[in-house]
This record gives sequence, structure tokens and C-alpha cells, in this order.
Amino acid sequence: MPRKPRLFVPGVPQHVVQRGNNRQQTFFDESDFELYLDCLRLAGEEFGVSVHAYVLMTNHVHLLVTPDSAEALSQTMQAVGRQYVLKINRKRGQNPFLICLRTFRSASLWRLTNRFMSRQGCRHAQKTPPVRARCATACGSAR
Repeated sequence: MPRKPRLFVPGVPQHVVQRGNNRQQTFFDESDFELYLDCLRLAGEEFGVSVHAYVLMTNHVHLLVTPDSAEALSQTMQAVGRQYVLKINRKRGQNPFLICLRTFRSASLWRLTNRFMSRQGCRHAQKTPPVRARCATACGSAR
């Protein structure tokens, strides 16, 4: 059964989650996080996606983004995945299929509860996954 098309409303932020294949680790040191953010910045500029907030964990990423067009988010995430995976596999000398980013999922913040409607509320919500995953003891303390 085909997946339903993503809801796109111009100017409405999207919460995006991108995971490593089989939830495996995709960030191994500080430079990997920086590399991912560089790939994200370049792809966002190229395809028209504004990044408002992010949380990078060792095996997945949460992003708060606003795409300019219906295709922009998909094109951006595909470009990020291609560039990051290529560079990280070269750096680690691994088979291209060992470290890869799975396709992403997104949800329009327009469809979520009212506490997520402000960007400030979204930033708070973006900080809580490390606490739930026990990577941090309090919001904002994760690195």
C-alpha cells in the first residue's frame, strides 16, 4: 500500500525525524555532527528549506524546518542523506550499506497540539528526546 503524501502547507513548520538504518549509530564523534549540519545547511540553501531547530543524537536526528515548496523537504533530506553517508563511509572506510540514513518522516506542526504551535514550544519539545533516551539529565544539557 503506498504511503500517503506528506501534508504541505506553505509557511508551516515540519517536525522531521531521520534515523540510522535499523537504528544503528550514525554519529561517532563531534566532527560527524558538524559534517551533518554542514550537509543540512548546504542542502537547505539549495532547495529552500529553513532550519529553525535541531537535535542530533547518536542514531537519529530531530529537525524543525519550514520548506518553501512541497518538494523542497524531500529533496533536502535526500541530498543530506547522500552527502553525509558518502562522506562518513569514506571517513570510516566502511561498506556504503553499513552506515546509512533511513528515509525520514515528518509531521506538520499544524496538526499537532497547541503547545507545539509556537517555535519556542517546539524548541522545548526538541530538547526532550535526549532526556527520554537518557543521553541527558535535563533539557538543554545534552551535547
